[in-house]
Amino acid sequence: MTLSTPFLSYKGFNQSEDIDYSQRKNLSEENFWKLIRKDYLLKKDYVNLENGYYCFIPQPTLNKYLEHVKRINFEGSYYMRNQLDLDKRKTAERLSNLVNCDKYELAITRNTTESLDLIISGFPWEKNDEAIFAMQDYGSMQEMFKLTAKRRGIINKIISVPNHPKNDEEIVSLYEQQITKKTKLIMVSHMINITGQILPVKKICEMAHSYNIDVLVDGAHCVGHIDVDIKDLNCDYYGSSLHKWLSAPLGTGLLFVKKEKISKIEPILAGHVHQRDNIMRLNHIGTHPVHSDLAINDALDYLNSIGLKRKENRLRYLQRYWSDKLRSKRNIIINTPLENFRSCGIANIGVKNKTPDELSKILFKEYGIFTVAIDYANVKGCRITPNIYTNEKELDYFVESIIKITSN
Repeated sequence: MTLSTPFLSYKGFNQSEDIDYSQRKNLSEENFWKLIRKDYLLKKDYVNLENGYYCFIPQPTLNKYLEHVKRINFEGSYYMRNQLDLDKRKTAERLSNLVNCDKYELAITRNTTESLDLIISGFPWEKNDEAIFAMQDYGSMQEMFKLTAKRRGIINKIISVPNHPKNDEEIVSLYEQQITKKTKLIMVSHMINITGQILPVKKICEMAHSYNIDVLVDGAHCVGHIDVDIKDLNCDYYGSSLHKWLSAPLGTGLLFVKKEKISKIEPILAGHVHQRDNIMRLNHIGTHPVHSDLAINDALDYLNSIGLKRKENRLRYLQRYWSDKLRSKRNIIINTPLENFRSCGIANIGVKNKTPDELSKILFKEYGIFTVAIDYANVKGCRITPNIYTNEKELDYFVESIIKITSN
């Protein structure tokens, strides 16, 4: 009996022609972003200004993703046993190049929550150890610290980050003032999800390390949005969701653990890797949709076709395009700092005498603009998150809508 490799004869997967993006880079900014917009299949029912939860996939990446689904379904166990681990490590290496860390310090996860929970739950806590975080941090992470307090007897110390800080030192001092001899871990948001404020993570890490305290960074909104340089930040742990601004499929994230810290953390789920300094010891999640992991490569290709710096500049431009027009208007509150370096694509706007929920409902029902209401932690407003397909016409309409709401 002659064995064959039947998957080689399958014509369904991997038949999409490679996309030639080279000509795009020669276009003017206006024409470049018009072409990018055509890559997205957009609903005509509303203007989507809520991309922060999930930046859905552009069509070139989606087509590649569907081919991966077909391939995995065709090859089945053969792929899972022979190719899965190799592909996952290659993808992790590409991600490590994007965020500037060692390839052996990065693992692919399913989202930021999983990444950060791995650290919070696996940290070597002792009773009465202290953790510091902010009330503006992502709710699920705060809940994980509360759960850890019940399970392990730790003490959580919670600060409040001002929406408009005077300087970096003000923010750093808020964390430093809470430090005692019992403090073991500080969690800090690289970009606060409800306001878009970018925090001085490097300075916070320098301060924390002077007290021999580890720093866990929530970078959910950063990878694929701004230039993330983990070596420069010098944090100990970093988590991000790739289904957000990298526009990879749902169920993709990353976890960075500094090499010398890997052995310090215990895994949530037991796997077959037992070397204490191997990050894969922390990365066992059982069988999961591996075609999503494969599509991370296609999302990286798409990002490279734009250029990370060009994308960051575009997102910051779009945010300032609408927010600068509304900052000086009566009855309007912008909950995001004015300085360019303190934000990028995300910002938050409130209207006096309107609750965030009322504002979001008016925007959607009366003007066909989809946003999300934020009403906690000293933030009252709607989070506005355009994506790279968003154009100035849509933002002009949003500005006009807000002005009409305030005039009424």
